[in-house]
Amino acid sequence: MVVTVTNKDMKELKVNYFLIKVPKLFTIILLNFFCVLVAHGQDYPIVKAQKGDGIYSILKRNGLSPGQYLTEFIDLNKEKLGKNNAVFIGRSYRLPVAAKVTDQAAVQVAEVREAGTAKAGKPTLTNKLYGSKYENVTIEDKELNGAVFYLVSGHGGPDPGAIGHLGNNLLCEDEYAYDVTLRLSRVLEAHGAKVYMIIQDRNDGIRDDRILAHDQSEVCYPGNAIPRSQMTRLRQRKDAVNELYVGNKGRFQRLVIIHVDSRSKGENIDVFFYHDKRSKTGKKLATNLQQTFKEKYDYYQPNRGYNGNVSERNLFVLKYSYPPAVFIELGNINHSRDQQRFMLGDNRQALANWLSEGLIKDFKNNK
Repeated sequence: MVVTVTNKDMKELKVNYFLIKVPKLFTIILLNFFCVLVAHGQDYPIVKAQKGDGIYSILKRNGLSPGQYLTEFIDLNKEKLGKNNAVFIGRSYRLPVAAKVTDQAAVQVAEVREAGTAKAGKPTLTNKLYGSKYENVTIEDKELNGAVFYLVSGHGGPDPGAIGHLGNNLLCEDEYAYDVTLRLSRVLEAHGAKVYMIIQDRNDGIRDDRILAHDQSEVCYPGNAIPRSQMTRLRQRKDAVNELYVGNKGRFQRLVIIHVDSRSKGENIDVFFYHDKRSKTGKKLATNLQQTFKEKYDYYQPNRGYNGNVSERNLFVLKYSYPPAVFIELGNINHSRDQQRFMLGDNRQALANWLSEGLIKDFKNNK
């Protein structure tokens, strides 16, 4: 007979052992069985570091995702690692035990597939993340052929981000940033780009509503639960991007992070852009986007003026992600005029269109 004991069973077994009286012989057998289970749970695979190895290469060589298992590897081997978590040739290290892939995790990965040809003779693809109304994408041209974009919408999961108010309605940053990011992804794909949505919500799709209902069903690519700890969340996103970056080495790659700011109700702001101070390419990316927005406002609202700027910011994901990156703030979630910029579906689409034009400009300027 095979006995399967889960972690929950072991906890209950330990408690019940102290709560009930059992015959002495059975007690000894039970205790030994429990100890064997605990010892087995600590039996991690052992590997030796090879010449040129780092944690990333060790994990990838052994079939483990660095984005998912990097932190656990460091925790298991912290006494054997050098400065900046360096590994030493010939030294033995414990590997994390791979978690079983669940159906829930697998279904969160964006399903992108070729879907034949549209009536106009243009190729199409299907991306289930966009929802049934928008999932079929016509490839309009190849302007971004060869470009890879990593799109990260702010917050998500247990963290709604900034919260604005409109009457009795709550406006949650993560929902509006995600919708704009989804729309941007769709436009970039229509121009031939390869796009990775780092934050994904299989339940939402692109929505045209003014009030976007809040949930906590977002996950981080390729389907990992978003943790509550802010720093753990940021590392998770950075690791997901960096792992994909290595796999796309040699291609044009950019990281775009989209947020909605929170300020006093009286402060009206324009879309503005951050870059890491060490990245000249990141600054050029942010500048191309900012100039595109200025051109659009000058054309569509010539008397309005545009005050969105480009500046340096020491932000974790900007600083430690491999691809050149830009951090975008869409507006003040507490200001009534700014709210219209991202509450209206057409305005969210305009934001996505303008951002895509800026990214196309950046791609052409750096080819």
